[in-house]
Amino acid sequence: MKVIAHISDLHFGRVDDAVVAALLTDLADPAPDLIVISGDLTQRGLHAQYEQARAFIAALPSPYLVVPGNHDIPAYALHERFTYPLRRYRRYIHHDLAPFLHDGDLAVLGLNSARPFLLRHWNWSYGSLSRRQIDLVAEMFRPLPPRTVKVLAAHHPFLPPPAAPNTRLVHRAVPMLQACAEVGVDLLLAGHLHQSYVGDAAAHHTAVGRSMLVAQAATATSTRLREEPNAYNRVHLSLDRIVIGSRIWDGRRFADGAVDAFRRAGRRWHPEHGPAAD
Repeated sequence: MKVIAHISDLHFGRVDDAVVAALLTDLADPAPDLIVISGDLTQRGLHAQYEQARAFIAALPSPYLVVPGNHDIPAYALHERFTYPLRRYRRYIHHDLAPFLHDGDLAVLGLNSARPFLLRHWNWSYGSLSRRQIDLVAEMFRPLPPRTVKVLAAHHPFLPPPAAPNTRLVHRAVPMLQACAEVGVDLLLAGHLHQSYVGDAAAHHTAVGRSMLVAQAATATSTRLREEPNAYNRVHLSLDRIVIGSRIWDGRRFADGAVDAFRRAGRRWHPEHGPAAD
């Protein structure tokens, strides 16, 4: 099995330094095959905050794939915010807004959802995906061998929390999920809500028509908690089984939290229960 550590919503500029240090320690023991960071590396997109985020990334024990979030757009430099919103992200973090990794039987594509919801609104917090990005999913995933586990990462959610079914989702969530279904994406990773939960896209979006798992991550290091502790996900993946376990800050260290295990049967992912899920 491949192992992905899924961290999100770091929010440098408003972090708990003890949690940051403990997160780096936990990520290294054992180190995953890949670390996926699903956006909001900074709190306000300031240069100093980006420098802190870059130093954190340099200390990671594994290869990483990262996408921006809406908080990574400068909050106060208005000219930059509206003309070159991700220039600082490209300078400090990575120039590629659609990073792609294909390593053996695992392929991961990241997409920038920190785009305004309709240009006339200029509201990045809602998140939006373009038709070009939807086409890119097919271009990147369709040529891969059939036994490849396929993962898509973005900042904004594709699936609402179980207790809040009317939560706003990323713009064009359904067309994107339909494109993912056509090319056999198995798992989607996202953040933004500072809430951790796991579900099946097909259970909420009936138009999708194919089972795909969605894992949302809580904020890994920010003090901006939403009734949940700091946490991140460790995901074990194979072609026929995916196990998503949370690692939760208990005030001293990151410890095991809830585990959701799924096994593929035909075109569907079915939850495992009891000892089989351990």
